[in-house]
Amino acid sequence: MKQGLLNRGGHWFDLLEKGWESPTGHRRASLFLVTFFLGAILLIEGNRQGWLPLPLAALIPRNHLVAIEWAFTMVLVLEVVGLTLALSKSVTISVGKQLEILSLILLRNTFKEISHLDEPLLWSQVEPALLPMVSSAAGALVIFVVLGFYYRVRRPYPLGGESEERVRFILTKKGIALLLLAGFVLIVTYDLWHYLSQGKPESVFEKFYTLLIFTDVLLVLISLRYSGGYLGAFRNSGFAVVTVLIRLALIAPPLLGALLGGGTALFALGIIYAYNFFKSELSGPDNEQGAFKLR
Repeated sequence: MKQGLLNRGGHWFDLLEKGWESPTGHRRASLFLVTFFLGAILLIEGNRQGWLPLPLAALIPRNHLVAIEWAFTMVLVLEVVGLTLALSKSVTISVGKQLEILSLILLRNTFKEISHLDEPLLWSQVEPALLPMVSSAAGALVIFVVLGFYYRVRRPYPLGGESEERVRFILTKKGIALLLLAGFVLIVTYDLWHYLSQGKPESVFEKFYTLLIFTDVLLVLISLRYSGGYLGAFRNSGFAVVTVLIRLALIAPPLLGALLGGGTALFALGIIYAYNFFKSELSGPDNEQGAFKLR
């Protein structure tokens, strides 16, 4: 029965992944983003002209720059879906996607700062927001550059164990990815309802990364069954720490958050570089049954 559930979950995951990553799926996502962005601009302009009913007008801003922030938020939502699908591939790919999302969040924060200003823009208003905007943009650039080296040095790491065990592990990851995606949908739904009912600012990505921390730890513990050595345990646990640091960067002040984001990217690069460099020493014949093997 358990294997049947894993197979059904894997089947649904494969269908979702195929539709999401296909050229048609990419075109639909792009069309949706363009339509959403233009619709947001028209909605804001309608509020400026007084065309919206009072309950809706109270929720819609009057600054056109907010439409850019909304569009980037929607880009992030779609990227998070891609992140959940990446969980079944490789822990290194998943961590790379997490850092990609963090860089986009920092870029969105730049637009978020400017969206709080009035139109037309005045330097007296821009000056206090300049440091947070520049620091967020610079932090995003640092992560982008570090990711270039990260993807350059990463290597595919085949799972150990029997073929049947590897298939079961992949199916397990697909099932966890589906549960994570369902959790993200619930988070988005709750925060949207909270915003419409109480006008509170969203905290979707902060909540999602909290959920992702527990997911990463769960995957680390499950992976020990298939790769029980110290080397793999350290690498996967270190990548779980990356998720924790990203979560902290999301709630930190702009300057500190940008520094923490860039430092987290360097930390992830250090883990994967050290893993590649010392892999033969830590997993060689002398250490196969020695201190570096989990018992």
